[in-house]
Amino acid sequence: MPHPRAPERLHTAIARDLGVAIAAGTLSPGDTLSGEVASSAQLEVSRTAYREAVRILAAKGMVESRTRTGTRVSPRHRWHILDPDVLGWFLQTHPSDAFVRDLFEVRMMVEPAAAGYAAERASARDLRVMAEALDEMDRLTLSTEAGRAADRGFHHAILAATQNEAITALSSSVGAAIRWTTLFKQRVQAHPRDPMPEHRLVLDAITRRDPERARARMTELVRFALADMHASLAAGAGDVAAHAPVDAVPGPVHNRDAVELSDK
Repeated sequence: MPHPRAPERLHTAIARDLGVAIAAGTLSPGDTLSGEVASSAQLEVSRTAYREAVRILAAKGMVESRTRTGTRVSPRHRWHILDPDVLGWFLQTHPSDAFVRDLFEVRMMVEPAAAGYAAERASARDLRVMAEALDEMDRLTLSTEAGRAADRGFHHAILAATQNEAITALSSSVGAAIRWTTLFKQRVQAHPRDPMPEHRLVLDAITRRDPERARARMTELVRFALADMHASLAAGAGDVAAHAPVDAVPGPVHNRDAVELSDK
């Protein structure tokens, strides 16, 4: 049984609200956030919680704090776009075509190559983990969080099967991209396309120890996923954050209007 999700800490919720506001463009590069005292009072949270939230954003390159000028939103090129949290914040908005393109180009660079290496190097245990993940994904479907977790588990197992630590280290970013794009598609489209057939073809190629076919099948899988995402964007469901699952919505910190800019 999956472990119950831990309650979201207050400073994490504040960081997420600010991160989504930055990703959505409500807060733009160069904008100055209100001071610690004013912001904590307006959000009705402690100064410590607000300070920790700013530290989270600073660690992800999204803001920078200076003694005299305060806390400003950093230039976009400094943002850690592949950080799982940052990816999630972007994809809780209505992402731009350019952002989606960039995200899938990264997947296209990483996952087909990883599938090829997995076909050469996967152990019997790796193959078993992949097969079990697909069985769970098929049984639970992508309409459930457990089914989506199984999908991510399948892709993680492929990267791990490369036996390449540098590639495996990309798993959290790839998994975050898959999670949020899948959630977006599930919310926008009443009857999303079933992606199981191409997943099965990838596993079959890896199991047959056919690197060339594995790369081709994974390339096809990512292309189908991109086409699905374009269809979802065209459907125009608006801001995904408005349809966030209950367990993703913070308690006392959810009012986007509470994010105030300073004139200083």
